[in-house]
This record gives sequence, C-alpha cells and structure tokens, in this order.
Amino acid sequence: MTIAYDDVKIPCHSCLLRPLELADAESLACQANDRGVWQNLRDRFPHPYTQADAVAYIEHVARRPVQTSFGIEVDGQAVGSISLMLGDDIARQTAEIGYWIGREFWGRGIMVDAVRATTRYAFEVLGLVRVFAVPFVTSTRSSRVLEKAGYVNEGLMRRSAVKEGRILDQFLYAAYSDRPLQ
Repeated sequence: MTIAYDDVKIPCHSCLLRPLELADAESLACQANDRGVWQNLRDRFPHPYTQADAVAYIEHVARRPVQTSFGIEVDGQAVGSISLMLGDDIARQTAEIGYWIGREFWGRGIMVDAVRATTRYAFEVLGLVRVFAVPFVTSTRSSRVLEKAGYVNEGLMRRSAVKEGRILDQFLYAAYSDRPLQ
C-alpha cells in the first residue's frame, strides 16, 4: 500500500494533523527550541533546534513513501509533530509512536487527541496491529498522555536509555488494533 504523503489530513477535536510544509519551519523551530521539549526526546532531536533543522526534518519526512509523520496544527500554526516509526521483519505490523508539542500547548489535551487519531490511522489505514511508545520514566506528562489515549502500560524497561549522560529507565506502553481506544 502506498499513500501519497500529502493525501492525509486528520481533523481532531483540538488540532489538525497534516503533512508538514516548508512554510512550517519557522513555527516548528520556535516551538522545538526549548530544552524542556528536548529533554523528553531522543538525542537525534537536536538542541538547540534551528529553522535549518526544521527544514531538514520536513524534507526528510516528505520523502517517505507512506505518510507516517504529521504536523500538529493549532490555530493555523504547526506547533509540534507526531510520527509512527514502522517496524520491519517480524515486527512489520507494528510501529513506535513518538511525539512532541511546544510548551505553551502542554496540558490542553491536544497531544491526547493527536495520539488517539494517529493510532487509529495506524490501525485503520496502515493495517497495523500494535502501536507502542517508550517514554522515559521521568516523563510523567508523556505517560499520562498515553494512558488517557487508551494505551496499556506493559512494563518497565530498566536501564534502557541514556540521556544527558544519565542511564534511565523507560516504560513500555502499547495499544492494540483489537482493543478500542478511549
């Protein structure tokens, strides 16, 4: 199945999920250049985050043959991003979900809506059977987002990540295609 990258827009209660455009680079860079955002993400997410980083990311995801990344639009501005990292081989019907949103949009339920909608897209459009996330145990906001979106905490992955020179534990959360989302 091939879905053109610019074909999918997903309206949510509090936001719109849509393909990122080069015109979004300035807004993304403004929202992403925040140490508090970066602290909960993988190291491949740069800090400081520049407009050039945003352009490179937008160009990178636009080259994917299947749309698995969305900008999170609120009030006409791209204020974050959410992506599915598709599995392969024996994990080919699964994906890891990753997401971030600018600090001024925290605590408004936007990310819960975005995670629910992206997970439904993974099941209904991409035909996946499992979507999972591995937030740092220190990222209580992210864990709460996943729980509110209907994900199940499957366990604790001890000493599974390194961030800022510290070895951290991660939780393992998952949603399944045969279990309704909240």
